[in-house]
Amino acid sequence: MTTKTKRKIHTAEFKAEALKLASRVGVAAAAKELKLYESQIYNWRATNERKSSTSQREAELAAEVAKLKRQLAEKTEDLDIPKKGGHLLREESKIARFEFILEHQQLFTLRRMVLALKVSRSGYYAWRSVGRQPSPRLVKRTTLDAKIKLAFEASKTRYGARRIQVDLAEQGDAADVKTIGRSLKHQGLVANAARKFKVTTDSNHQLPVSPNLLKQDFTAMAPNQKWVGDMTYLMTSEGWLYLAVIIDLYSRAVIGWSMSSRMTSELVCDALKMALFRRGFPKEVITHSDRGSQYCSHAYRDLIARHELNQSMSRKGNCWDNACAESFFHSLKVEAIQYEPIMDRETMRQAVFEYIEVDYNKSRRHSALGYLSPENFEQKNSA
Repeated sequence: MTTKTKRKIHTAEFKAEALKLASRVGVAAAAKELKLYESQIYNWRATNERKSSTSQREAELAAEVAKLKRQLAEKTEDLDIPKKGGHLLREESKIARFEFILEHQQLFTLRRMVLALKVSRSGYYAWRSVGRQPSPRLVKRTTLDAKIKLAFEASKTRYGARRIQVDLAEQGDAADVKTIGRSLKHQGLVANAARKFKVTTDSNHQLPVSPNLLKQDFTAMAPNQKWVGDMTYLMTSEGWLYLAVIIDLYSRAVIGWSMSSRMTSELVCDALKMALFRRGFPKEVITHSDRGSQYCSHAYRDLIARHELNQSMSRKGNCWDNACAESFFHSLKVEAIQYEPIMDRETMRQAVFEYIEVDYNKSRRHSALGYLSPENFEQKNSA
């Protein structure tokens, strides 16, 4: 007897952000990252093109931005080389400069280094050709530095020594955390760090509240037993953008989300609807949130009741009752937003979409899951 594969339903908001990702990285890459069929994206694109056409001016601006980024990268490299090797210009012999070039060939381009250190490319190659090879220790260090730098860049500058150690171990490279930390330091690679952000909950209202069913027990033995929801402010050049999410505590996966320029009950309802769509409309799920007016609204409570969910709310003024959602927002802001130039709302929407759907759910290692991503954790434990 054959069983039908459950068809995934995607919201209009998800489709719109997926099309933007496909326009930047290509349909095949976007489909692979989002685990969709390419035909789905092509169909969504065809439908979208019937409604509106792509602006030529937007394409020209994207090309200009890419050109400026390349120029900025070259200028940054020109400044970084003297910082690391400028003392070598005082050496009488050129050998020390050649050794510096050899050691840093993974970090800077040869053309830039020979110019900054005032040696010739032909001289460097001649030095290499006469058998002046680096020591085994230098080769080992340079090779490890290159692998650590690749892992750091693959994480979009978000991983520190511990997570990079797990990455390298999966590739068969055993390295001590302290060694990785020293490598990050001498390469000038610093992971994104924390900063305080604005609190969003407005519990000063007369709407009814629900009891705390979760009671700070953030463990779940299977998917769709416990969900937590919350929302946050994201600063843009055009004002606030509000984000609401629903997280499954079993795998810490973000299963529902929505963004809007207005903080309304519709925002949190749309996030919950996406979670229901994705999880096949399960019943009796403990659905926890704070006491914000949006979660106490008639629209949200009616949605909870209609789908036979069990609503739960934090105690007044106790942020620890919803710590997992707060932790996700912390990661999002530190890893994807804090160190970026201030964005307009549309750019912020795309950055958040990619962080949730491409990075966080599918690839970001979670310490509470044994350094597996939420998606990998669910796949491993459902087999």
